[in-house]
Amino acid sequence: MRLVPDAARGVRVGHRLGRVIVPFAVLIAIGAAAAAAYATAATLVAKTVVTPSRRRKQDVYIRSVASDLTAVTLAGTADTLTVAGRYGLWFSDDRGYARLGEILGFDPDGAVIRAVESVEWGDLASARRGRLTGWYYTAADELGLPVESVDIPVDGGTAPAWLFRASEDTGHWAIHVHGRGARRQETLRAIPVFREKGYTSLAISYRNDGDAPSSGDGRYALGATEWNDVDAAIAFALEHGAHDIVLFGWSMGGAIVLQSAIRSPRADSVRGIVLDSPVVDWVETLEYQANGMKLPKPVTRGALVLLDSGWATGLVGQDSPIGLGGLDFTVRAHELSTPVLLMHSDDDGYVPAGGSHHLADLRPDIVTFVPFTEAKHTKLWNYDRDAWTDAISSWLGALDEQQE
Repeated sequence: MRLVPDAARGVRVGHRLGRVIVPFAVLIAIGAAAAAAYATAATLVAKTVVTPSRRRKQDVYIRSVASDLTAVTLAGTADTLTVAGRYGLWFSDDRGYARLGEILGFDPDGAVIRAVESVEWGDLASARRGRLTGWYYTAADELGLPVESVDIPVDGGTAPAWLFRASEDTGHWAIHVHGRGARRQETLRAIPVFREKGYTSLAISYRNDGDAPSSGDGRYALGATEWNDVDAAIAFALEHGAHDIVLFGWSMGGAIVLQSAIRSPRADSVRGIVLDSPVVDWVETLEYQANGMKLPKPVTRGALVLLDSGWATGLVGQDSPIGLGGLDFTVRAHELSTPVLLMHSDDDGYVPAGGSHHLADLRPDIVTFVPFTEAKHTKLWNYDRDAWTDAISSWLGALDEQQE
């Protein structure tokens, strides 16, 4: 057997090690790059969660419009395209607005044909893209009810609100709180039923919503600071004749209302809470949305860590960490003490209904849960106005009976 000289053996061994070491170095470099990419993505996601958006996605394609403007054919990705009910259609980059009614049929390509109830403004015939909304009403005077514009003192100035007085002064007030990325118009659908039950309604704005003064950092806090503006509205109501108050929150407005109910120094004046498609657990909601966007789990977890970490406030643009755990009312359910009417659709698609189901299971003593199955997010009124209105009317009636 021929022996390999030591020198030659050393060269060969070194060569072999080199072939092994180089791949490890490449892997380390790739790992570092991947980690950096995940960190960058997590930061972007965290910023997106708390940064107010002023431009809404135009995800509906307007295929055709009837010559008499009584019907429109729509296609696209909007989750309410094929759901029964009444909706608003913003079109041409929000330069026009129409009210849509029931589904009339489908064209050969599967696009939905919906009735046009009215064109409020804009040229629908020439429109090519738009977006559906559950607002339906876009201005306070469209309800045909007496309304006043008032200003509520808040941090940094005054927040505009609409005041709808009851036909008779009962001392019962309702404060309506819109959701993330929306404005007071979102809450107008609830004003008539409250007025019928003898309530004065206050549809408010809050920090960073485009109407009220911005916070110092210009970021949403998902309810952790916005509740202060609801507290200011409660103070306004009490100063102007309210004896007791019902808080009504939509989507993120639900999270804000829940915080108000346990943190406001005036919480003893709150005698009831109504929630439509509320965020009960932000971690569940953000993970659900991230899964829908197919984000890698490390990115989602990283974003949640950033939102909650004091050291990351500069990266995200926040003045202070949010404290997501403190916003979870499946954990804090025991702190609630007032009756709650909770309405949520199982096909929500934006805020999962799991947290609402869980809260209802935890507090059957105070929570009246009215489930929907196919009404999507904050569009329960649109899908079945009668069922939605009857649920609120019955609950308010029972609330009055309990306190007589």
